[in-house]
Amino acid sequence: QVQLVESGGGLVQAGGSLRLSCAASGIIVVLNGMGWYRQAPGKQRELVAHISSVGATSYTKSVKGRFTISRDNAKNTVDLQMNSLNAEDTAVYYCHALSRPDYWGQGTQVTVST
Repeated sequence: QVQLVESGGGLVQAGGSLRLSCAASGIIVVLNGMGWYRQAPGKQRELVAHISSVGATSYTKSVKGRFTISRDNAKNTVDLQMNSLNAEDTAVYYCHALSRPDYWGQGTQVTVST
């Protein structure tokens, strides 16, 4: 049984930082592309950051230079370091495994106050 469990969300002031973590079980993160998505109220879910099985990373334009996705192979986790947060980053953040079939976590709320 595959599970992706996100943690690290919360309330932060604009300009602050949060670190999200996705703990995977039943799947090996280093063997799969892993991504962080987010969905704000009334908006579509969007891909924020992705790390491939070989470690290549990519980011949506709005978070480049502020967010960093990383992987801990020993812990089987994928993290998202988020710096210089602003109100537009407020959303539910989801971990995603690009496997076949693919899997989603339950999401963690990030709220940035101004």
